[in-house]
Amino acid sequence: MEESLIQQHPDCLRFVFFGPESTGKTTLAAQIADHFDTVWVEEQMRSYLQNKLDETGLTCTREDLLPIAMGQMAEENLKAQGRKLIFCDTNLVQLETYAQYYYQGFCPEAILQANKRNHYVHYFLTDIDVPWVADDLRDRPNSREELFTIFERKLMDYGLPYTVLSGTLEDRLKVAVSIVHQHA
Repeated sequence: MEESLIQQHPDCLRFVFFGPESTGKTTLAAQIADHFDTVWVEEQMRSYLQNKLDETGLTCTREDLLPIAMGQMAEENLKAQGRKLIFCDTNLVQLETYAQYYYQGFCPEAILQANKRNHYVHYFLTDIDVPWVADDLRDRPNSREELFTIFERKLMDYGLPYTVLSGTLEDRLKVAVSIVHQHA
C-alpha cells in the first residue's frame, strides 16, 4: 500500500465536494471554508493536468494517476494538520471515478486501497443544474447526466454518506452548512 495516499491527522473532520466537471465544487469548497473560518484543499488533478498541458501540450495518461493522487493527499494532509475541520475540492474517490471512466475500468490498485481506508464525514455531490463552462481541461459538456449517474453510483457502491446539492449557489451552500453543523 502506498502510505503517501493514506490520511494523517484522523481527528480532523473532512467533507468532500464531489461530482462531474463544472458543477461548482471549487466555488462551494472555498465559500464554505470561509464560512467556517477554515481551509479548503484544492483539486490537485486540475492544477497537475493544466501544468502538463501548458508545458507539453499533452493530456492525462494512466501514468499521471498516482502522481496526482500523491499530490492530492499531500495537500490534504498538510491542510488537516492542527485543524478540526477542512473541506476538500474532490478527493481520491473522484480520481478513481474519472480513471475508471476514461480508462475502461482501470485505476491503480494503490488508489483503490487508499479509498477503502480513508474516511470523510460527508460527500456533497454537486448537481448538473448549473451552466457548463468551458476551459482547457473540461471535455464532456454532453455527458453531464451520464457522469452524474456514474459519480452517484460510486458513492452508493462504497456506501458513503452523501447529499446532492442542487439549485443556486446560495441554496447549495445553505444545505451544506446545515449538514456540517450536524457533524461538527
